[in-house]
Amino acid sequence: MALTITPMRRRHLSSVMTIETVVYPRPWSQRLFEDELERPARAYVVARDGEQVVGYGGVLMIADDGHIATVAVDPKRAREGIGRALLRELVRQAIEMGAKQLTLEVRVSNSAAAALYREFGFVPAGARKAYYADNGEDAIVMWAHDICDESYSARLSEIDEKVGPIERVGFAGESDQTERHVVRPFSHPSRQSPHPAAATRETS
Repeated sequence: MALTITPMRRRHLSSVMTIETVVYPRPWSQRLFEDELERPARAYVVARDGEQVVGYGGVLMIADDGHIATVAVDPKRAREGIGRALLRELVRQAIEMGAKQLTLEVRVSNSAAAALYREFGFVPAGARKAYYADNGEDAIVMWAHDICDESYSARLSEIDEKVGPIERVGFAGESDQTERHVVRPFSHPSRQSPHPAAATRETS
């Protein structure tokens, strides 16, 4: 799998919506994605295999908390490590935006997603009753703290080994055509009102 991670652009939204409407009982509208791409303190990314979008995710900042808003993978490409690669990039983006901790919600029934989040240092910190409107399922609230510590950097380096080579294209203000580099083990950069997106959605 030759996976490329890039910032989400409007040109990706038709492919994003194809996945969105398959994996979520209550999908976001394309307009909501368009609005999110224009808002500050957000980072949305897509995973591509060649030119095909195979997954996407987003993180938003509330104060110095990075909130994982959504992670989704094309069901035909499940269990290929795409979700891990997307979450790895979202953590990177959150830290670059100044996050000191990360949070998300996960369905009680989604043990696979919860296991992935634990890899990234998330631990349960509470629950929200009947949080998911489609079926009234409870959500587990998870947090990862001290994400700017060396111990967390070491955790991310271990995850990088699992993810393997990923081509990151179009970040740091560069165009998709000009910035291409393979992800290397992670080192932390200098550090520097809730919205409908501030509710984690994961492929169930």
